[in-house]
Amino acid sequence: MAGLEHHKVLMDPAFVRLNNMQVNRYKYFRWTPRTGLLTTLYVFVIPGIVGYIGWKWDGAFDLRAKRRGDLIAER
Repeated sequence: MAGLEHHKVLMDPAFVRLNNMQVNRYKYFRWTPRTGLLTTLYVFVIPGIVGYIGWKWDGAFDLRAKRRGDLIAER
C-alpha cells in the first residue's frame, strides 16, 4: 500500500508545457502599452465605475419584507 506507484499514466507533453509556462510566467512578463492599459482598466476604471454605481444607487431599493403590490423603489 505505501510503496505503490500511482502515476501509471504518461503525462501529456502539452499539459506539461502549459504547466511550465504558467509557473514561469512572471519571468517573461513585460510592460507594454497594452498591458499597461489593461492593468489601468482592471485596477482603476472598472472598480471605479462599479463603486460609483453602488454609491449612486445606495439605499434606492429596500428589498426586505416586500409584499405583493408594494413598490420596490423608495425614491
